[in-house]
Amino acid sequence: MKKEREEDFEANLTGEEMQGDDAKPRWFKRIRKGILTSTADKKETPEGLWNKCPECNYICTTTELSENLYVCPKCNHHHRIGSQDYYDFLFDNKAYTELFDQIRSKDALGFTDLKPYQKRLDEIHAKTDLKDSMRVATGKVDGEGYVIACMDFEFIGGSLGSVMGEKFSRAVDYCIEHKLPYLVISKSGGARMMESAFSLMQLAKTSGKLSQLSDAGLPYISLLTDPTFGGISASFGMLGDLNIAEPGALIGFAGPRVIKETIKKDLPAGFQRSEFLLEHGFLDFIVDRKNLKQKLAQLSVLFRG
Repeated sequence: MKKEREEDFEANLTGEEMQGDDAKPRWFKRIRKGILTSTADKKETPEGLWNKCPECNYICTTTELSENLYVCPKCNHHHRIGSQDYYDFLFDNKAYTELFDQIRSKDALGFTDLKPYQKRLDEIHAKTDLKDSMRVATGKVDGEGYVIACMDFEFIGGSLGSVMGEKFSRAVDYCIEHKLPYLVISKSGGARMMESAFSLMQLAKTSGKLSQLSDAGLPYISLLTDPTFGGISASFGMLGDLNIAEPGALIGFAGPRVIKETIKKDLPAGFQRSEFLLEHGFLDFIVDRKNLKQKLAQLSVLFRG
């Protein structure tokens, strides 16, 4: 048996047993259970079946991760998810009504960087089917009525532009009209540079609308997820009656690398993570994704009571 294996190995190395005009040497082929097969016969694993945790390298199926609300079963790392995923597990029976979905961004300034802003918008619309970086919906959360505005990072980094500001403001008006609490789930890199001053104006606009919500005696809950930066954290992201966050979320104004290069000092361990912010008084509490729905219902009752 050993001698036969050695002969097969030598034949593969010397390229023997060529057949036909387009035949390849045997060393291009592989032997499976005594049957000679080519590399073309190899079956590839379909993409998207497995997921590797970026924190602990734990590998699980995408189905298992989805059933665990995209939280690593081993280390509790909270993966980034979009508005659709949040709405599916927060609203009862996945039943909700999307509001103001007809509003879309446009290039008012004729801005061009690597490509025209309008072309960038058209490409993202076609790729993601999202109309902008924020969606607003209303429905029941564990039996309690809510308006939830959620950002989508895949739409130009969840950036704050004129459409997000308008949706945010109209959501506040809807809350006042229907006497509902307001939850904003932030996930953003900051203001959208393609809209220049129009983007920066939204910081004042959204902050002003929250004053109206406060005057109406309705709660505003700000949920900060990974990452929340720039103009979001500098405005409505930190203006909640309660500022809460998911575990391990990166939250700040400028990023850690920029700050380190500016002050020329090493930063503390865990700097700008939600646990660090909780310790230093910027957050009220941290909530796991699996407990979020129940916690929101409790908060609604407490604020109302």
